Amino acid sequence: MDFSLDITPDLLAVFATLFVLELVLGVDNVIFISILTNKLPKEQQNKARILGLALAMVLRIGLVLVAGWIITLENELFALFGMSFSGKEVILILGGTFLLYKAVKEIHHKVEGHEEEQSGAGTATFAAVLGQILIMDLVFSLDSVITAVGMTTNMIVIITAVVVSFGLLLFAARHIADFVNRHPTVKMLALSFLMLIGVFLIAEGFGVHIEKAFIYGPMVFAVIVEALNLWAAARAKKRRERTAAPAADAQAVEADK
Repeated sequence: MDFSLDITPDLLAVFATLFVLELVLGVDNVIFISILTNKLPKEQQNKARILGLALAMVLRIGLVLVAGWIITLENELFALFGMSFSGKEVILILGGTFLLYKAVKEIHHKVEGHEEEQSGAGTATFAAVLGQILIMDLVFSLDSVITAVGMTTNMIVIITAVVVSFGLLLFAARHIADFVNRHPTVKMLALSFLMLIGVFLIAEGFGVHIEKAFIYGPMVFAVIVEALNLWAAARAKKRRERTAAPAADAQAVEADK
């Protein structure tokens, strides 16, 4: 591990890359955390979001500091049906299955209309939600730390990228959660992303390598399409309001007569 701080253009480029990576993964965290905390009473939701993100940051920094042990997770742990599995692969399979289960369950609740009954109704305990957040944090953090250590051994650069990105997300978490909860299509899209990531993690766990560009590329495209849909819907609403205003004024004039 390297704790020196010799700033070079290459080191700055690595920091920028890690910062973007942590920010993207952090947004995934926020979206999933907002979905989980939606089951809590409204007065506990923001506290759970902040605590969940803080724990994610601490967990990621802790894993960075034990990077040497993390790398050993890639060694073979056992073999089953002619396939060998490492500690990392076991965690990816279990974590991917957890994400897939939660995403499918939430989509089912949304389609069946159970979400409206449960939202903010205190249908889950604070400890249960926090436990699920920790499982999700571990899954996302493991892949992130292995990627970061593969890019640089400078612990200060990695930890700084983690702290700065999560610092921004702590301020934005409530706004991101409110935005997702206000727009049902965005929430469904986020759940679909979690399903995709879950399948990706399971595939990686079974040794099927998928380039991340094939995962995040379509996700970015889908986000752009959804943003255009929201923009078009907002403009259509404004046009309806402008059209309705003169009509309402005319009716008021007629009523006065």
